[in-house]
Order: sequence, then structure tokens, then C-alpha cells
Amino acid sequence: MTLEVIVLAAGAGTRMRSGLAKVLHPLAGRPLLAHVLDVAAALEPRRIHVVVGEQGDDVKACFADYPKVSWVTQQPRLGTGHAVAKALPLVAADATVLVVLGDVPLVHTGILADCVRRAGTGLALVTAELDDPAGFGRIRRRDGRVAGIVEDADASEQERAIREVNTGILAAPWALLADLLGAVSADNVQGEYYLTDVVEIAVERDVPVVALPAPQAEEVIGINDRAQLARAERYRQRRLAEALMADGVTVMDPARLDIRGRVVAGRDCVIDVGVVFEGDVTLGSNVTIGPNCVIRDSTLGDDVEVRPMSCIDGAAIAPGCLIGPYARLRPGTELGEAVHIGNFVETKKASLGAGAKANHLAYVGDAAVGAACNIGAGAITCNYDGVDKHRTEIGSGVFVGSNATLVAPLVVEDDAYVAAGSTITSTVERENLAVGRGRQRNIQGWTPPARRRDGKGA
Repeated sequence: MTLEVIVLAAGAGTRMRSGLAKVLHPLAGRPLLAHVLDVAAALEPRRIHVVVGEQGDDVKACFADYPKVSWVTQQPRLGTGHAVAKALPLVAADATVLVVLGDVPLVHTGILADCVRRAGTGLALVTAELDDPAGFGRIRRRDGRVAGIVEDADASEQERAIREVNTGILAAPWALLADLLGAVSADNVQGEYYLTDVVEIAVERDVPVVALPAPQAEEVIGINDRAQLARAERYRQRRLAEALMADGVTVMDPARLDIRGRVVAGRDCVIDVGVVFEGDVTLGSNVTIGPNCVIRDSTLGDDVEVRPMSCIDGAAIAPGCLIGPYARLRPGTELGEAVHIGNFVETKKASLGAGAKANHLAYVGDAAVGAACNIGAGAITCNYDGVDKHRTEIGSGVFVGSNATLVAPLVVEDDAYVAAGSTITSTVERENLAVGRGRQRNIQGWTPPARRRDGKGA
């Protein structure tokens, strides 16, 4: 069987009250449409056809590199039936067509694959039971069988009491769908061509119609406003947290964890409250993440501890490291085993060898720091001259005293010492002590300003 997918993504999203196309609003760190396209692609269709509207150029630009996608512009927008009709000429005549919505990001492959399988020579659609069905098309049944779908705007009071709703997901052979769409009219309150009308037409023609109730309504319901988006976000985050816990991770409060990308974690990790993961994050075993940390596109080895309020972005952290609290690791940071990066320490494009320490208020940027070094409180690498960035090379076993200023380009060789408060501008040879500060001078008989204001000075 050949499968092709039509994704309806032309809606204006007026209830979002945004200049951003609705399908580009993020859920779990990615556009709504990205989730739908990933699920559709998992079915291995021959092609995916995405119908876009007024903000189509923005949507296309966001997914310019996505494979197997053809774009269809619906202008003017005359309803969902019109949108599918615009895409059908691009679909192979021997294909089964699956129609999904670009604003249903929680749908999974299982229900879609079942819908395609059950279509056969007829029509299959996915429905859901809602406690509050307002705004959704209702499923009308006769003797237990689907008789049609009535849109909310056209429904009677009795029909509005129906809790089974249309999700917008359906499948049918190409020839059947094309024939049914040809019989759809715009004789309704909205003056639009409803895709849902194909159901009643199919019933009238004795075409088999199968309704598949979704096991979880949240997974097949579209997002129309920001409140619904927030509810979908929490549902998605809860499922992601549950998946981590199933893999042996302790999540202190699943309601206060955000995964905006992909997290792979070993066993016995502990994730405290308020943690945000973005991009691709890999955690080894026995990793502990303290409260209110942000970790993005990074790899953390076994037994790493990240203390509260730390931000890790684009870093590779070897086993046994201790990070934070209040540490900031920027892209290009590489830490060897058992490195300590303490409070208010920032690193950028910096490598620190095994056992190195920068425990307080330091900046290490565009630098290579050898094993077993100590970077004192307030020490910084001056890597930027106003135009270009320069490197600092620090050997192994180096001690850099507090408030030292290392002006790059600079080399500090193995086992050297830099005295506290020094400004270092030239190479420090192996085992040397570098002192780069003005000579202290004590002035006797000096009158403090307060005494001068009181007239008590000399």
C-alpha cells in the first residue's frame, strides 16, 4: 500500500493573537508542526504535503530542509475540504491518503497507523470524548454507527450536548476521497467547504465509515489558543518525565520539569525542581542536577553533580565533575574528569584538564587549562582586544592567584605560579613565579576624607 499524508497548516490562528503562524508556536521547544511532521514521517509515506496559508512563506522557511515535503498554498482559504482538494492533485492516484492537522502536536504513530489500516476501501476517522466539546465538530451516530459530523457553528442545542468530537484526522483511498470532496458544498454558516461533510456523503452512498476513538483525547485535540497550548505543554512534559522515570531517573517533581528537545539519561540520575533541558542532552549514570538549572546541547558523564542555578550550554563534561552553584558554562567548554567549576565562574571555548579547579568568581575564555590547575577567585583570561579573540595556554599544575589578569595571547607553562593581583602579559616559564603588580607604598600622616570634612585634619 502506498501512503501519502496531507497536513493542514493554513489556519490563521486568530485566537492565538500573534504575528507568528500558529503551527510555528513552540511546544516542548519545537514548532507544533515539527511534531506532526515527525510523526507523519515515522509512517514512511511516499510524500508529505503541507497546506499553508497567508503566513506560508514563514512556515516553509522554518522547514526548508525537511525531507519528502511538498508545499501547497491555499489562497483564499475556503475551508478544510478546499484545502485537501488543493493538495489532492499532487497525490498519487493509487495512494491511501491520511489527513492530519498541523496543530495537533501530541498525536502518535499508533493511532495514525491504525486509521490508515482501517480505511481499506472506505473512510476511517479518529474521534475523541471530551468533557467540554465546545468549538469542535460533533459526531452524529444512528444506531451506534457514524452518520455524519456537524460543525459547532451549525449544531443544534441537542447536537452540542454530544461529547464525541471530530479530531480532523481521517484516511481514505485517493479515488474515494476525491469523489467525496467533489460532492461537498459551501452551504453552511461559514460559507466554507468542510472536509467533515465527506463523512455524511459517504454514509449516504453506503461507503464503509469507521470511527476510531482515541485512547487519550489530549493526544488528538488541536490547539487553538494559548491556554490550550499551555495545557498541551504540561501534558507533553508529564509524558516526557514519566519516560525518564521509567528508565530509572528520579524526577523530584514531574510538574516542574521542562524538556525542550531530547534527553537521554543513565540510571539513578536525580533531577530536582525547575530544571530545563534544551536541545540534545545526554546524562550518564548517577548524575545529579540541582534546582533551577538550564542545560542545553551538552553531555554530562557519570557521577557529575550540577548544583543549583547553573547554566550549561554546549559543554562536554567528563565523569566526576562538580559544577556550580551559579556557574555558567558556555559553548565549547570541555571539562576533564573531576574538574570543579564553582559559584559565579564562567567558561567559554575553554578546556580544563582532570582535577583542575576554578571555584569562585572567575572567567576562563578561549583557553586551555592543564590538569590539576587552580584558578583563584576573581582571576580572568583577557581574550578580547576589541577586534579579535586570543588564546591563553596554561600548562598542568599551574596555580593562578586571586584577581590575576591573564592578557592573551599568553602561555603559562607547567607548575608555574601567578601571584595574586598580578597582570600577566608575557610567557611564564615552567616553575617560575610571575608577579605583575605595582609596588606597595604606605603613606604616613594621611588624612581620611571624613576627618577633612570635620576640620580635624592636619
